[in-house]
Amino acid sequence: MEVPAGLAGGSVSSATASQPTTVQITVLKAQNLKTLRSDVLLTLVRAEYNGAVLGDSSKVEVMPDGTADYNFTTSFECSPDGPNSLDVIAQKPLLLTVVEMGQKDKKKQEKTVPLGQAVVDLLPLMQGECSLKVSAPLYAVPASPSESPCLEAMGGLEVTVCTKEPLLSAKQFSSGSLLRVTLEAAYSVPEAFATESQQNYMACLQVPAAGEKDLPLLFKNGIVKVDGEKEPLPRPKNWPLGNILAPGALSIPNSCIIGGSYEDEDGELTKSEDREFRIQAESAKRIVWDMERRCYLDAAAVAVLQRRIAECRCWPVELCRVSTAPPGKGKAGKADKGDEAQISFHGVAYVNMLPLLCPGVKEIRGAFRVFSYQDSEVFEKTKSQHSIFQELRAHLNLIKEGLGTPSLSRPPPSKAQKEDKDSNRMLHNPSKIQLSDGTGGSENIRTRSVDGQQYTEAGTFLVMEIKLDKALVPKRLREELTRCIKEMIPSRPALPARTEGAKKVVEDYHKRVTSIAIAILSEYHERFGKQLSDHGAIDHETLEEQKRQLNYELNTSGKYFAFKEQLKYAVVKIVREKYLKTTAFETQEQLQAFLSELYVYLVEQMHIAVNQARRNLGDLGHDLTLDPGQLLSEEGASPAPPSRTTQEQLWLFAHEAEANKDYKLASLYHQQRIAQDRRNIQSWLDYGAFCLLHEDTTKAQECFQQALSVDLQHVQSLLLCGIGAVMLQHYEDAEVFFEDACCLEPSSIVAWTLSGLFYELQNNNIQAERNFREAKKLLQAQLSEERRISDASEGGKGKKDISPRTDPEEFLPEGVPDSSAEKLPEVVEPALACVTSKEETTALEAAPEAPSLGSGPQQPPCTIFMKAVEFLMKVNAVQFVHQALAHELLSPHGGPTCAYHLALAWTYLLQEDFPRCEECLCEAIRIDCTNPNVWAQKGHLCYLKGDFDKAKECYERVVSFVEDALDMHFVYLRLGSIYLEEREYGRAKQIYLLACDNSASCLTWLGVGIACYRLELLVEAEDALSEANALNNTNAEVWGYLALICLRGGRQLEAEQCYKYTVKVRVRSRSTNRWPRSLPCGVRGCGTGRSVSRRCPRSAEPPHSSSSPVGSVERGLDPLSPSPQLGLRDQALLREIRAAQRRFGFGDPSL
Repeated sequence: MEVPAGLAGGSVSSATASQPTTVQITVLKAQNLKTLRSDVLLTLVRAEYNGAVLGDSSKVEVMPDGTADYNFTTSFECSPDGPNSLDVIAQKPLLLTVVEMGQKDKKKQEKTVPLGQAVVDLLPLMQGECSLKVSAPLYAVPASPSESPCLEAMGGLEVTVCTKEPLLSAKQFSSGSLLRVTLEAAYSVPEAFATESQQNYMACLQVPAAGEKDLPLLFKNGIVKVDGEKEPLPRPKNWPLGNILAPGALSIPNSCIIGGSYEDEDGELTKSEDREFRIQAESAKRIVWDMERRCYLDAAAVAVLQRRIAECRCWPVELCRVSTAPPGKGKAGKADKGDEAQISFHGVAYVNMLPLLCPGVKEIRGAFRVFSYQDSEVFEKTKSQHSIFQELRAHLNLIKEGLGTPSLSRPPPSKAQKEDKDSNRMLHNPSKIQLSDGTGGSENIRTRSVDGQQYTEAGTFLVMEIKLDKALVPKRLREELTRCIKEMIPSRPALPARTEGAKKVVEDYHKRVTSIAIAILSEYHERFGKQLSDHGAIDHETLEEQKRQLNYELNTSGKYFAFKEQLKYAVVKIVREKYLKTTAFETQEQLQAFLSELYVYLVEQMHIAVNQARRNLGDLGHDLTLDPGQLLSEEGASPAPPSRTTQEQLWLFAHEAEANKDYKLASLYHQQRIAQDRRNIQSWLDYGAFCLLHEDTTKAQECFQQALSVDLQHVQSLLLCGIGAVMLQHYEDAEVFFEDACCLEPSSIVAWTLSGLFYELQNNNIQAERNFREAKKLLQAQLSEERRISDASEGGKGKKDISPRTDPEEFLPEGVPDSSAEKLPEVVEPALACVTSKEETTALEAAPEAPSLGSGPQQPPCTIFMKAVEFLMKVNAVQFVHQALAHELLSPHGGPTCAYHLALAWTYLLQEDFPRCEECLCEAIRIDCTNPNVWAQKGHLCYLKGDFDKAKECYERVVSFVEDALDMHFVYLRLGSIYLEEREYGRAKQIYLLACDNSASCLTWLGVGIACYRLELLVEAEDALSEANALNNTNAEVWGYLALICLRGGRQLEAEQCYKYTVKVRVRSRSTNRWPRSLPCGVRGCGTGRSVSRRCPRSAEPPHSSSSPVGSVERGLDPLSPSPQLGLRDQALLREIRAAQRRFGFGDPSL
């Protein structure tokens, strides 16, 4: 039996009163009636809706094949103010009963037996349809109560339902929404609950409506199930009907309870520690409803719902047990009608509805704990001033009186009659319904309080689902997000390719001279062209006069200065690229000599350009009338020559400069990467990450937006733009970036996690938790797939041994002629003291499995926050790293793992907080002493602190591991520099060769060259230094050692040439960065320059790049200090160069 329409206080739909709409129903025929009963002969079909019988069809004989043609038509009126409103259409189906007609006897009336029932959902009529034809499943009616019900369809009815016009207009349909509330079950209920027929278990909540009163949604007739198997999934949802004779017809077609993992729910009891409790509760005593109620919300009701949720996030769902006395005998039954319905076990669950205000969220489902109903507590949490059951007193009495199931032989009382009867009863007996609002005595209140407290003691919780057809807050479409991003990042025209070099600048000068010559000729033709046609040949005096007048016109009009400005830039480029003059002249004589030489050269090139123009024009007198622009080629700039340095090499050079705090040089390398290919997204992102490292957030955001302008669908660029916008406090833009990234790649764990961190910064905890939950679901699926693949591929293979080798001579060269073959010292630092090799293996087996950040494919980050940290560390987003690590520390699957301490140590190392960094690294070593990344980080820390002995021990341990650390390049560089300082040249050579094999750079080959030179291996040293020079010909130390090698080989001319290049780099270095004294050898370089011969520098040219950085990054260093000015940390090399100066008499002796 449904809640009477009057209880709703008016329809939720606020549509104005209109003419009733007729809903016409036609039952065409029945099929397979013989399966219901084999001897059935004569039947009719009865149509009922909303508790009222619409009519019966005529009696029809059943054909031998089980079909019966009824062709029965009936109808009812649907109107907003009538009994069959839009709310009723939404939640009540059409009920069709097939009745078997028995033989009519003379003394007895005709016998009728219900044979089967079917239901037709009328919801499509509210979704824009005017006609629907369905084949409704027909379910058998049990012949007796003892017969087990059949839940499978045994036959069918062909039914058509139509209206002349849609029940909802297009505007109403687009602005309204349909609310579905499904109450599944109450689990872990008190032991006092029993399966007695006099007990009715109910739950109720109110839906805000546009009117003054709310709409109550009542769930009754909960079924108590004892211990046993848990409810199956999926299982059908049931109609909220009480007049169903066929139990199978209670199921709503195409509507099932799917279930899902506990972690994906929106309610309570979603943590891992609650899992076991819920599993046990689902198999214990429980109350099952599996009932769905619907409610149509018009535009005004949607607005009210949204406002109510914003005002109060928690809504009360009340739960109670209604006890009714059994009917008395004879006349005593009439007295029972005045008895009161006893309500006990009054509890309440608080449903957090705030997730429905998140963009795009249409449903919430979860478990919600049940507490004892206390007026003050309910009002404090939900602002509800009274119990919902106060609004349902009349309906509770209807349940008590057993009026829930109408008879098939007579129509039930009309709805208006029910309401009158209910209201009269409430007026005469207003205090008969005992509730926990104080209407009863104090003893009853204490009793109900004790009953309600049993919910808390038993841990009772409700599982329910609330779903809307349309989200209250629409989610922005992908197209809208793209449009917003395009507005934030305007498209920029691609810059033309620009190449440098002596040949290119001379060609540019020729073009500029030709353009200016054409412009001057045009001026001449405008003033004196008529004289040429009239007089023919012109004498010398006339030409001189014309020249004087033309010069006067050009000067007075300003065109002369304009032509000069046009030519100035081309001349400047020739000075820089052809003559390599980028510094001021020391004397006036040098300046005048250079200007004379430059003037001669420019005049020669001007004549060449003019003569070439004359050849192109042919007859000058004829072509003076042509457009000057026709002289110039319309072709675009010639393509840039292929670079000798790859993107990967430039990236490596930039990271070397960053590691050695030469930030100006690192910035230059990043800019060179971009100059090579401005449409390379990764180059822009790397440069932006470099800017983040130095807190230049504005410039970093510009780089990220440049990358995004190349490809608006690049997820990494979107995420970094979001990070930059957060740091710049542009939160609205950041939300667009993160939302677009999640929309573009919904399978990205990092995107969902970073989006959740952003919403957490905005105190939008609901949206943050939803995004974190989505990321965890994706990670769980990914880990499951990886385990499945790993189990299928590896089988019984053993794990790879990653314990360090204890024999250090395995990576030493053979036959080293010095003390470099000595055995490596043992690690003696207490904080780093681990165990012997055998003990390390035991510790590894006994230690808990913890993710090692970037330690290889065997141990990937196993939480969403560590995956985000791994991404954020690569882009230097320290603020987000700390936020993610805070979540990792509290994560049930995370905590202070080795990966956590390693990431935290990285942040402290960037901030130069060495004591806290060391604490984190010691803790990481305690957790996982075989993680090479931890030892590498420990080595870097000791190196930067100046403790080179401990740094050496850590680096040696890293090299001895089978598995490499992430930054092996810097481990090799710094370990090799320590060996060079300690004169262990054999070990230094071997380490630098390993670095060259891993990732070759100028510094790695320089290290090999220095070690070979000190080992008297001059040929190998020259080869290595030539390789270094090919990668970077602006490193002063490379040129210095090449000069010494040439001197040792008697090649004085080449030695003098190398020395001059060394001096040139030194002059440039004086205007650039100073170095910290703790840097490894050979940390310099600027630009790529030109490559020299890999075997001998005989054909080398001096470096000529004009894009050197200006200024000093390392402040506070004395330019006259012993720190080398040429980038040479080896004092012996300085002494050798000075000795060579005195011996051979070249260069500046004061060097």
